[in-house]
Amino acid sequence: MTTVRYRLGCELSYEVKAPTVFIFNLEVARLLRHHGLVERLTVTPDLPRRTYTVPDIQNRYVSVSAQPGPLEVVYQADVTLDVFRADPATIGETPLDAIPLDIMPFLLPSRFVPSDRLSAFACREFGDLPKGHGRVTAICNWLYDNIDYRRGSSNEQTTADESLLLRAGVCRDFAHLGIAFCRALNIPARFVSCYAYGLEPRDFHAVFEAYLGGRWWLFDGTRQANLDGLVRIGVGRDAAEIAFASPFGEIEAGPVKITIDHADGSPELPGRTTDAISTEEPAPHAGAN
Repeated sequence: MTTVRYRLGCELSYEVKAPTVFIFNLEVARLLRHHGLVERLTVTPDLPRRTYTVPDIQNRYVSVSAQPGPLEVVYQADVTLDVFRADPATIGETPLDAIPLDIMPFLLPSRFVPSDRLSAFACREFGDLPKGHGRVTAICNWLYDNIDYRRGSSNEQTTADESLLLRAGVCRDFAHLGIAFCRALNIPARFVSCYAYGLEPRDFHAVFEAYLGGRWWLFDGTRQANLDGLVRIGVGRDAAEIAFASPFGEIEAGPVKITIDHADGSPELPGRTTDAISTEEPAPHAGAN
């Protein structure tokens, strides 16, 4: 098993036009497979903060109330990523009656993932494929072959069914479509925001996880970054739940700067892996066929 230490972070800037409440979700999730996390979050001006960490999934939210004027947010972290690897052929789908009840909401349609409207399409394209990790990989292959990765082709309101009609999108849209197809096939799936090693140009990245064989597994239909170089920020039913910044007020956003590099002395990983990759521990009492 290979562990790699990353140095990562982001810089956000805003011109606040009127009193605004910000909710940020940009800190590394405190997962068991995120070791030795050392971090610093700086807000300028130095404003009082409210914080909340969602139990179990470890999404970390920070809120500040800003008055008119410039606002800068800088996050820096060092973390060692210890991924779990497995042979995809050994990973089956979890029967509905064995899925833990707290995971069942990830089978349902959500704001940007109207999986019920894509059920017929998903069943026609993927319903007859062998069940398991390979079927979700086939979904990602279809996304890569049939959806153009095109910046500016969508916006923060674009839904999965609209992306299918447009046949274009960015990482957010690829993730929403992958989630929609999985849910339509009774595979729980959720949206993941992350820092992604190897992504160019550097930006916040979106992928998805599918629940198979009692564990969440990572997938990326864009093939823009290595699955074993994804440092998780948050998970949710779709992008609405884990935006890196949610301002409630009048603001003008400046450029976003993202960094992620190997920390000094950390080994360079080989090329893209064919392993199944997870950064989650197994859910209790889960079964697989």
